[in-house]
Amino acid sequence: MNIHSLNLIIVTLLNLTILFGCKTPTLPNEKYNQYEYHKSYTFKQETLRIELKNPLHCPLRVWVLSADEDLQKIFNQSAPILLESDSDTVLTYTNIKKIDNQLSFSSRLGSLSKKIEPIKVEFPFPKSKEYTVIQGNNSNFTHNSDFSRYALDFDMKTNDTICSATSGYVVGVIDQYKLSGKGKEWRPFANFITIYEPNSGVFFQYVHLVHKGSLVKIGDKVEQGQKIALSGNTGRSTVEHLHFSCLIPANTENGLKSIPIEFVGGKKGIELKIGDKLKKEQF
Repeated sequence: MNIHSLNLIIVTLLNLTILFGCKTPTLPNEKYNQYEYHKSYTFKQETLRIELKNPLHCPLRVWVLSADEDLQKIFNQSAPILLESDSDTVLTYTNIKKIDNQLSFSSRLGSLSKKIEPIKVEFPFPKSKEYTVIQGNNSNFTHNSDFSRYALDFDMKTNDTICSATSGYVVGVIDQYKLSGKGKEWRPFANFITIYEPNSGVFFQYVHLVHKGSLVKIGDKVEQGQKIALSGNTGRSTVEHLHFSCLIPANTENGLKSIPIEFVGGKKGIELKIGDKLKKEQF
């Protein structure tokens, strides 16, 4: 074989690698919800009866939606409907002449009337482990919205152990996705856990878990430092890591907004920069 033929084979193999080995992953076909709640309705003799039940250990805000503008105006008068932790309610609307379209429902975690109390948290990984900050607060890549402004990214590898930064209740779990991508369209396809700390009213999210990486389920009570998940690289992500965020209820699209993190021992999330190393001490 001459050198020209060899070079041709090498170029061909490289082109095939680029074509087939570096194929951009496609978005998942199915979207999962981090929690479920009961909602149903009946309409009879001009009376609309709506039943709602919140099984979560946190408040839940619910909106009733209709394509009928007049009916929607009626729903807007009591929107959102606040369901306290593990509670239910029945709403009755009378003198409703007709319902032409099916009703739908939307919900958000938390109550806007709950007073938020300051809280200090542990690092979200095991004792004696050290990890590096790879994205800090208010950065241009993905931490630049109300939902993620004060989040921190740690360089945790796939299947590294994630620990709960606080005690609380698991109110959201998604761990069925497998892939990741760079664009904004990948944002809804991350695996994550949401934990609610009832005394402070703060929610904590642990994002980009590996497929089937949750070690807890909705309704579980967790303790500070407990192992809750395995890190990964799912959703909008270009490298395996843990995205850790503290959130409070807000009138926003996501229903939650990011707040600054303060760790036990005095370290503050707003002071951390890319390259800073954090270690949870053994004692």
